[in-house]
Amino acid sequence: MSTNYFKFIAFIWFLNQNALQISTASVVSTGDFNKDFFVSWSPSHVNTSADGLSRSLKLDQESGSAFDSNQMFLFGQIDMEIKLVPGDSAGTVLAFYLASDQPNRDELDFEFLGNVSGQPYILQTNVFADGFDDREERIYLWFDPTADFHTYSVLWNLHQIVFMVDNKPIRTYRNHADKGVAYPRWQPMSIKASLWNGDSWATRGGKDKTDWSKAPFIASFRNYKTDACVWNGNPRFCRADSSDNWWNKERYSSLDRDQKRWFKWVRKYHMIYDYCLDNQRFQNNLPKECSLPKY
Repeated sequence: MSTNYFKFIAFIWFLNQNALQISTASVVSTGDFNKDFFVSWSPSHVNTSADGLSRSLKLDQESGSAFDSNQMFLFGQIDMEIKLVPGDSAGTVLAFYLASDQPNRDELDFEFLGNVSGQPYILQTNVFADGFDDREERIYLWFDPTADFHTYSVLWNLHQIVFMVDNKPIRTYRNHADKGVAYPRWQPMSIKASLWNGDSWATRGGKDKTDWSKAPFIASFRNYKTDACVWNGNPRFCRADSSDNWWNKERYSSLDRDQKRWFKWVRKYHMIYDYCLDNQRFQNNLPKECSLPKY
């Protein structure tokens, strides 16, 4: 057979392989924790329902616990319904976050800081970009997150990162890489959740310690959704503005009108710490993104 024939066959194979990669770039999760996640810390402290649709993490004096996603992702939206540790949860930290595995890691954090019974729960968010953090924000949640499940979400695309609670944006971190601000855009991240003892800092700066007589401390998860680009080693599939990668489209490049209204409401009435207002910490040399638009 001619050389041109083999070139043609090779070209068709190449197209088929790329079509397969494109068609599987975006994934909607199965909803089964056993299929999409693995237990990464203390299996005896992780309980999953028989149908795989719900999971709980336990913390006691013996150990904390954690689970991680089987896949890594580059851009998309992650949603998880969580019910936090009830009662006196002082000293405990429940983390739900995305993280890369490189030394100069990227990371997007929800951290729920336990409290003494009757006090409002603090939600801390943080962004690591190219190994640098120091970007904490804290809010009081406007509901009791231990009484029922609520949805905590991250939208991550080429334009912005949006942290949301019950679809209300509580924080944004925009892509200002063109202005010298580090932005997570190259490293894939996995989804992680962990429950651990942080009583050296978590509640009133470490003043309220974990009361182990109240253990075990249990947090519950259900109804997660991962609509994101599965990392296959080729970033162009995840960075493309395609029908599969809906999150990169122009309409998701900023908050819409309703989102801006909720964003302002949260920051006016519920924010208790913003690193961009902490001149003492940064010695009046605030990070560059603090002077740039948030949406």
